[in-house]
Amino acid sequence: MRIVPIFIAIVVSGLIYTFVFDRERITALFSGPATEDTTAGEAPARPETAAAEGTGETVGVVAIHSRARVIDSAVILRGRTEANRLVELRAETSGLVISQPRRKGTHVAEGDLLCRLDPAARNATLAEARARLAEAMTRVPEAEARAEEARAQLEEAEINANAAANLERGGFASQTRVAATRAEVSSARAAVQSASSGLEAARAGIESARAAITAAESEIARLEITAPFEGVLESDTAEIGSLLQPGALCATVLQLDPIAIVGFVSEMQVGRVGHGAKTTARLASGKSVEGRVTFLSRAADNTTRTFRVEIEVPNPDLSLRDGETAEIMISAEGKAAHLLPQSALTLNDEGLLGVRLVDGASRARFTPITLLRDTPQGVWMTGLPESADVIVIGQEYVTDGVPVSPTYQELGQ
Repeated sequence: MRIVPIFIAIVVSGLIYTFVFDRERITALFSGPATEDTTAGEAPARPETAAAEGTGETVGVVAIHSRARVIDSAVILRGRTEANRLVELRAETSGLVISQPRRKGTHVAEGDLLCRLDPAARNATLAEARARLAEAMTRVPEAEARAEEARAQLEEAEINANAAANLERGGFASQTRVAATRAEVSSARAAVQSASSGLEAARAGIESARAAITAAESEIARLEITAPFEGVLESDTAEIGSLLQPGALCATVLQLDPIAIVGFVSEMQVGRVGHGAKTTARLASGKSVEGRVTFLSRAADNTTRTFRVEIEVPNPDLSLRDGETAEIMISAEGKAAHLLPQSALTLNDEGLLGVRLVDGASRARFTPITLLRDTPQGVWMTGLPESADVIVIGQEYVTDGVPVSPTYQELGQ
């Protein structure tokens, strides 16, 4: 009785072995010989395509009539907002802060006082410089009078010397007298030179005193640190009683109206961006703003090979802040393009992206395209004729030259 189960097990094992290891031979035996057109190593053609090419039968596809429209081919960038101006106000001199602090976020106008330092002895220094100026100015008339007196004495000495020389030639004066008059002339000339030097020294004293006054006044002017433009305080001003040294921070002021939006455009698209071009920016918060291009860099970044673009946007209510992420769309010259569903896109044997069209002979034809913009309604693309019948269903089952029987539908169905 045990022989029957053993025999059944042997038969089942043999069938399993035959099915696993000789499946291809058995399949070929039941399916008949292979066609001569199919060679080893080649994948069989799709049934639809093989049937259409071999018998001339058409393949049913769904297509749409598409016509090109001129659209604004905007350059789309990622960027961020930046303050139009940002300055850190620092002390130019040392001193104790004697003004009440202003808190960050406060709106300030141009010229508003932010930090005032204790003048200490600086006013006394200014008063001393002014006193020296007055003293120097009183010395000038005295020096001028001495110079005038020295010139008169020189003139008198020259007259006496000439008279003595004439008398000496007539035998009425001795040579000693002539030598004495000549000595008086030399002495008078030295006196004139000394008086002139004294006058110049007095005038130089005036200039020195004026320079000292200017320096003292400049030092006093540095005691007050004011806002250089209208803006918003980004930090508290220095606390009262704190000691500021030269270079110490008083406050940071931002100018947010207008505000700048900064992005970087690739070298492939920089030629489509022009100075003054209209722009639209959508912030991360969902707010949209409009502006114009005010700067386009002439030099590319060494690392990214991109060019900096700056856009000026009005911000009267200061609702835009420094550092917000933005998607920037810069208007460029319009192009004729087709709006088609993404499902219409396909690849040819070379890996090129395109669509398949129905030509005038009702045959499929592949056409490469260039993508411009992706929208919720479809994809804007160029590279197609002005009017084209685009296959949107079935394009994957036909190749170039295959006869097709298109059924047309409206875009969006």
